Amino acid sequence: MIVIPKEKPVIQNINSYYIDLKKLFEHCQGEFGAGGIYFQSKSVEGIFFFDADHLLNGVFHDKEGEIQGDTVSEHLIEVASDHNFTINIYRIDSRKVYFWSNISQAKRIYKNLSTDFTDLEGLINKMSAEKLTGYIDVTINNGNEGGLIFFCDGKISGGSYSWGNGDELHSEESLNILLQKSKELGGIFHVSKILQPKEKRIAGLKEQASHKVSSTVLTLLEELLNIFERMVSANKKIKRDFNSQLKMKFIEKADKYPFLDPFASEFKYSDHKLTFVGQVEDKDIADGVIESINEIADDLGVLSQFRTESTSWSKKYKSELLKLNII
Repeated sequence: MIVIPKEKPVIQNINSYYIDLKKLFEHCQGEFGAGGIYFQSKSVEGIFFFDADHLLNGVFHDKEGEIQGDTVSEHLIEVASDHNFTINIYRIDSRKVYFWSNISQAKRIYKNLSTDFTDLEGLINKMSAEKLTGYIDVTINNGNEGGLIFFCDGKISGGSYSWGNGDELHSEESLNILLQKSKELGGIFHVSKILQPKEKRIAGLKEQASHKVSSTVLTLLEELLNIFERMVSANKKIKRDFNSQLKMKFIEKADKYPFLDPFASEFKYSDHKLTFVGQVEDKDIADGVIESINEIADDLGVLSQFRTESTSWSKKYKSELLKLNII
């Protein structure tokens, strides 16, 4: 499912024939920090999302079918020479970009609800009661205007509006405008639920955990991440960025280890430094990080090499790892 922001693009109608796509991506990361890049031709459509450091998930659709995931940007570059893309670029609040990057996983649960039978305010209340994590897509004024209302565990967590600029400070005002316009002009509503909601778990994180992770555990994990990052970066056969792979793995693991979820913004590894502001058991965070690293290494075919290169680390922290029941 391809869903694009309702706001006006910050850059629009670029022709892919005239530009270097990789340099465009880098420019957008530096200029906007976070956002989405939408591609469209006669037979191909796609969008992917980015933050200041990484290219994130996206969705690509052509006559052969649909591709989702963090490889969408690479795929678009590969097929660009065969298609004359029109490109629109959207700025997205950095706090919402991970919601957007997972929106393609949403499943429509209600469609074509109209104001003839459904009141938008009543629908919002219903979705709040049902603890929706997803969004309501609102089309008004015969498709000339509209909005997306985002929900996290039943609570409105922002939105995207055709008259807005992506500024979260005015999101409540924009929602009120949407409610008023739907009453005056009529509208069509679709409701979608994210199949593997990430934000839903965040609300319960503080209730689930009350233990502050020890500095020793954070240090040993930081050193292990450093070892693995250096090893991956030195391997010229590995083309994917290390931090991007780590973030995607954490998204995948978020059901089991919610404190690693990028939505939560509690765990951060950047510039070889690890910071963690959540409260979980030492063993939980150690298990989550080490399991994730091992799986990435296995996926890349370098697990044996990684175990060899982390031997000195294992010896250095042998007693701590024994306490954590890891070795």
